[in-house]
Amino acid sequence: MTDSNPTISPDRSLRSARFFNRLHRYKNVVRRLWWVLPITILLALGVQLYRLWQAPPAYVSLGRMIVNIKIQIPTGSVYTEELSNFLGTQVALMRSSTVQNRAMERVRSLKPDLAPTPVELQITVSPKTTIFNLQAVGPTEEFTRAFLDACMEEYINLKKEMRTSTSETTLAGITDQLILLEKDLRKNEEELIQFQASNSVVFLQEQDKSGGSYLVLLNRQLAALRTESQLLNMLDLDQNLERQQKGGLISATGNGDPTDRTVNFLHSDYLKAKQEIQLRKAELQEWSQFLRPKHPRMLALTEEISRRERLLEIFRQQSLEQLDNRRNSINLQIQNLEREVVEWETKALEVSKKMAEYERIRANKQRLQGLYDRLSATMQTLGVDKDISPESVTVLERATPAREARPSAAKTLTIAGLIGLLVGLGILLAVDRLDDRPTSYTELQEEFDEPILGQIPLEATHGRNNGSGLLQADDERHAFMEAYRNLRSSLLYMATEGKRPRTILVTSAVPGDGKSMTASNMAITIALAGSRVLIVDADLRKGLLHRSFGLASTPGLTEILTGQAEPAQVIQPTATPNLSLLPRGNTSRNPGELFLNQKTVNLLKELAGQYDYVIVDTAPVMAADDVASLSPNVEGVVFVVRAACTSARVARAALDVLYQREVEVLGLVFNAVETNASDYYYYRYKDYYAASPRG
Repeated sequence: MTDSNPTISPDRSLRSARFFNRLHRYKNVVRRLWWVLPITILLALGVQLYRLWQAPPAYVSLGRMIVNIKIQIPTGSVYTEELSNFLGTQVALMRSSTVQNRAMERVRSLKPDLAPTPVELQITVSPKTTIFNLQAVGPTEEFTRAFLDACMEEYINLKKEMRTSTSETTLAGITDQLILLEKDLRKNEEELIQFQASNSVVFLQEQDKSGGSYLVLLNRQLAALRTESQLLNMLDLDQNLERQQKGGLISATGNGDPTDRTVNFLHSDYLKAKQEIQLRKAELQEWSQFLRPKHPRMLALTEEISRRERLLEIFRQQSLEQLDNRRNSINLQIQNLEREVVEWETKALEVSKKMAEYERIRANKQRLQGLYDRLSATMQTLGVDKDISPESVTVLERATPAREARPSAAKTLTIAGLIGLLVGLGILLAVDRLDDRPTSYTELQEEFDEPILGQIPLEATHGRNNGSGLLQADDERHAFMEAYRNLRSSLLYMATEGKRPRTILVTSAVPGDGKSMTASNMAITIALAGSRVLIVDADLRKGLLHRSFGLASTPGLTEILTGQAEPAQVIQPTATPNLSLLPRGNTSRNPGELFLNQKTVNLLKELAGQYDYVIVDTAPVMAADDVASLSPNVEGVVFVVRAACTSARVARAALDVLYQREVEVLGLVFNAVETNASDYYYYRYKDYYAASPRG
């Protein structure tokens, strides 16, 4: 039974998620760097306005030419052009420097009073025609018109010169080739005469045919004799005689040999004697039922059987001798035939070589003669066809009086604005390509192999140090609260073998990723579930957890590690039930040395025995070596990555530092995720958290 609702393949879902994530990422880039687009557009418009202002006046003259293509006879198609490429070839030829340089010289010679100026030539072809539309654009009116006329005339002259040059070159090449072919023909004819003088072609042809037929006959006889020899060697006397009785020997040789008749005679006596013995034995068996063994009749039959058996043995020996003679005779015939086959094969090979040589000479002569005849015919027609143009090029319309060309300001500015927009979008795309900060869940999965424990949505109060970001038991920020509850569930029901981690360190790659707020709210949600939780401010340089909970900073962890206080003296209860805080204490300039002390290991073990969970907030990994010294003493590390803020390259380097210390990284927390991201689907439904359901 098939499933009526087939699931979407993982690859298709992944591609869809990547597409929408990329779209959302581009939207964020445009929203952050929107000012780049108006700047590039304004710059493009400014450059175009400057070009329009600085551009000198331009005059445009128009002209038209038509090319009538003629159909050529096959012998006159020496000068040809591909019809499919003809129009493009002519346009390229009109634009060539040769035509334009010659046109410039023509204008200079015909109108020396005109000062030469640079002229731009533009050529288009009318659709479905061979009409060329020429447009000349230059800074002066008279010179532009004269230059366009000169270009059309020089193009026609160049085409004529090309045809004449091509025909003359082709004629000279054909003449040289005919001289070489004539020499080769004479040489080939001499070679053919010499061959026929020493060999009779008719005799060779007949010998080739008869020799082949005779070789076939010899090989057939040889195969028959070899088969007969194999049968004589394989079969015994009785089998050979039985085969001979059916005509095997005589049909194999087919020559009526007297030996065959002798064998036939012996075969008849041998079989007759054998039959007589069988009859006497049957008669003896029949009489033995009535007579005694020594009865005269029984004795006579026994004696008769013995006599006939001796006669049968004589016939058998004679038959064996005759068969041996037959084998030897066949072997001699095989040897003679093999020798004769070798001789005839040698003769046939020699005849074949001579016939092949004759065919080669004759075929070469035919090839040379055919080529010579074709070139001669081409040479005869080339003189007539060389003056026939494959196309007729004429000026359809002379150059018109040049008129001033005014470019459309709206059109050019519009194009400039579009170019500026494309440049701006290209800059934004390049910025996005260089930015490795993940902005969505899917991008985080592609960048890291570690499991993602939860996504924390971006809140307006997130990141403040006045305690407003901390969760409350009756917190109205439902999406924010549910995100941390999801993080709590990921830690409580983590798919790990053995004992669940109870001493958890929270860190990040760089400052500003929200690790302290994440550690605090994670501890609050665990405590609200009924577990006894202690949050430890292990950032001895700049820890501010005491401000978030509204408690004093000293005494704290520094005093415990330096031996100035005991844990019970410095641990403070918070406003959240079941949650206590071990503050930072006095700041320390070298907390790394304190964390390497055995007192740190003993303290963590002692606290783990007193509380269900110990959450440790530390400095960022890339900011100080404190985490590298402290993290090996905890049971697991939670790593915080801030959306659109933490560089994936820096975060990976920080994780590598932890892995080098053989730290157990439990997973990642994706912090400050925009709720309008393409793959953020969690806790958006505010109506679901209403005090009473609607309807």
